[in-house]
Amino acid sequence: MSIKVQVRSNESLEAALRRFKRQCNFGGIFRMAKANTWHEKRSDRRRREGRERIRTILKAARKQDPNFRRSRARR
Repeated sequence: MSIKVQVRSNESLEAALRRFKRQCNFGGIFRMAKANTWHEKRSDRRRREGRERIRTILKAARKQDPNFRRSRARR
């Protein structure tokens, strides 16, 4: 995956760098690089991915119903 940013006319280098960083964040480049810097146990990876799935499900539920509230009761 390669990300290219063309510096527009009358655009400062700092603004182009901000756009590049934003594209890297949205593309998941930093997350992939960070994940590959150390070994993650299989159980930890499963736990993290489960939390990410729950987060996306709750986000979709909030998007459909703005009055959606997650219950405070935990296991």
